[in-house]
Amino acid sequence: MAFIKAFKGVRPTKELAEKVAALPYDVMNTEEAMQMAADNEVSFLHISRPEIDLPQGTDIHSDEVYTKGRENLESFMARGVLLQDESERYYVYRQKMAGITQTGLVVCAGVDDYQSGTIKKHELTRADKEEDRVRHIDALDANDEPVFYTYRNDPAITEAIEKVTSAAPLYDFTTDDAVSHALWMVADSALIDMLTGRFEAIPTLYVADGHHRSAAASRVRDLRRGANPQHNGTEEYNFFLTVIFPDNEMTIMPYNRVVKDLNGRSVAEFMARVAERFDVTPIAGALNPTERHQFGMYLSGKWYQLTAREGSFAENDAVASMDVSILQDNLLSPVLGVRNPRTDQRIHFVGGIRGVKELERVVNSGEYQVAFSLFPTSIEELMSLADEDKIMPPKSTWFEPKLRSGLFLHLLD
Repeated sequence: MAFIKAFKGVRPTKELAEKVAALPYDVMNTEEAMQMAADNEVSFLHISRPEIDLPQGTDIHSDEVYTKGRENLESFMARGVLLQDESERYYVYRQKMAGITQTGLVVCAGVDDYQSGTIKKHELTRADKEEDRVRHIDALDANDEPVFYTYRNDPAITEAIEKVTSAAPLYDFTTDDAVSHALWMVADSALIDMLTGRFEAIPTLYVADGHHRSAAASRVRDLRRGANPQHNGTEEYNFFLTVIFPDNEMTIMPYNRVVKDLNGRSVAEFMARVAERFDVTPIAGALNPTERHQFGMYLSGKWYQLTAREGSFAENDAVASMDVSILQDNLLSPVLGVRNPRTDQRIHFVGGIRGVKELERVVNSGEYQVAFSLFPTSIEELMSLADEDKIMPPKSTWFEPKLRSGLFLHLLD
């Protein structure tokens, strides 16, 4: 059973919501964050990327950065930019982008569920990124950015949420990237109890995006439990901020690859090696693969379709039969020498939202020599693999649209 609870959300005033809302902290670097927050003193980036308010060149993992984040959160609340609701509630968050609509329930999930495996993961975390989130959350004394979860759709939950969204939203605005954002409040205690009960009947939640934030929330709870002799399990630090979407509304885009060089091979030598494991067909234009085990490759100004040959992978293996695994095991590692895509600096990953034209651009720039477009991983693949407690290769999924930060926070104290 999945445990969820209502919480006293901290959120912007209606008038400021659009200005406060910001992209997630990890889709930009410091310079980009500074540009995005320029001339906007209420941008949530002052909290999620607080180094933008410190001298240029400040180490983003220094104590000063985490302290500044806390100072900025306190300032936002003191100035009335962010206010806390008086009673515990759920919220409903809807996003629309280019024909895609996803509507999620904003709740607190339980660290106990994460640690027991009721909340299932599909990726490994990096120690440095996890430590950064631990320090950030602990310093803020808040979950400032939600984790993105999914579950196998329950029609009763969908029906209840549709009733909520039939009313006028608290916020309703469209950001510069043409994504619309709307938020509703669920304050009715009977409806809160109904939704809590329906999730108790759901056996599993799945991390879609936010493995590092989930792991960090777990570690922060353990730190605070150890420091609290009166710990009883009901403290707010036992729970963390999530938005839970039904699986039938999830949109996964491909996570494409570009590599800096051909591992010392000429183009002819490289093509010969690729042809050992793939059927290679020159094509006239850019390729967005339309089925599993099909890949696009852009090299020397030309596009090719690669089709994995039968016998080059284990179709009955949930991980080995993933397209990201097939490309890694049959080309990136043995031909290009990218043994560990988590750490190799010669490979770069390009989210599908940027399109295949971005692959052409980075190769044509000369910074990279070859690019690969992939067919997206399905949500069913993700859940089935997680059910088997297996781990996907890195950068297997790119979810869109991204959740905006700053529309709701959860205080730990």
